[in-house]
Amino acid sequence: MRVLILSCNTGGGHNAVSAAIQEAFAARGADCETRDALAFLSERASEFICNWHTRIYRYMPGAFKAGYRFTENHPALYDQDTLFDKFLTSGVERLGGFMEAGHYDITVCPHVFSALMVTRVREQRPGCGGAACFVATDYTCSPMANESRLDRYFIPAESLVQEFTAEGIPAEKLVPLPGIPVRRSFFSKHPKKTAKKAMGMPEDCRHILIMFGSMGCGPVTELTGELLELTEPDTRITVVCGTNEHLKKKLKKLYGDTERIRILGYAGDIDLLMDSADLYVTKPGGISTAEAAVKGLPMVLVNAVSGCEEYNLRHFCGLGGAVTAEGNRALAELCADLLASPERLEKMSGALGVKGSAAEELCRVMTQEAEA
Repeated sequence: MRVLILSCNTGGGHNAVSAAIQEAFAARGADCETRDALAFLSERASEFICNWHTRIYRYMPGAFKAGYRFTENHPALYDQDTLFDKFLTSGVERLGGFMEAGHYDITVCPHVFSALMVTRVREQRPGCGGAACFVATDYTCSPMANESRLDRYFIPAESLVQEFTAEGIPAEKLVPLPGIPVRRSFFSKHPKKTAKKAMGMPEDCRHILIMFGSMGCGPVTELTGELLELTEPDTRITVVCGTNEHLKKKLKKLYGDTERIRILGYAGDIDLLMDSADLYVTKPGGISTAEAAVKGLPMVLVNAVSGCEEYNLRHFCGLGGAVTAEGNRALAELCADLLASPERLEKMSGALGVKGSAAEELCRVMTQEAEA
């Protein structure tokens, strides 16, 4: 079985979902590879789009929110034969040739851009790429997803079926999953005291993990200061800055000598960090919240970027596994109150129960689809 995953480097979430799916297919013995879909436009185009996405996301969240709302309210801008469609599908010939040469049985699209590109490939080369699917990486139907024509659409919750069908995606093509695909390591849970010891902190301390996605956006500096002031002296705070080196240097300068605060850059042991945490302060990115949900880690969500993430915030706050507040001071006060209430944290953790692996369920369904 040969599997192609067409990701996009616009943030770390899509690549993280791709890695989880590739891991699950590999466990089944499949020959699986992941490629950057935008690179089939050109390497330069991919780099340009991804760099500007990071800049806008990190430094101009208001512009990101406005752009997302604009795409939601003006769907005709992305119809077939529009300027955007012509740009996005300019790499279809190269992608189609690559897919045809690879003799793939399954094609997985964890981004709407790759879903649209594969749709055009299949129009020009029927049967190319085998069975194809789209994987939603947020708790909403992304703008333009309904312009794609694939075999299956994997969504992270049963409650989203009506939203997707209202956008014109046939109900028989929808497959609700138990969340968004995350890597297997997140399903192996270490005892909290053991994890804290492994992270070099006292076993009986209270631990807040702050991480605003792989790009390190949002009011991290301000929140860290508020939390340092408002939480008890035995509370430890770990800040993961991701790829944001400027943020890391700034926090090191401010808090590098503060014993209660640990500043990290890109961290590869997020699953262990989550096991050691009592509370997770994050923006509601799809993969960030999905990983925490698997861990049963209570969340304080910060609406730093909005757009698609606003729907993730609503979903997890609605479940009872997350809470939010307006303003950095109010968010820090909320964190302090939660740490003082173990019973409330336990209740929030219980509301996040994830039954089964989304990645493994996707592999099972697509394998059946390819073999049918």
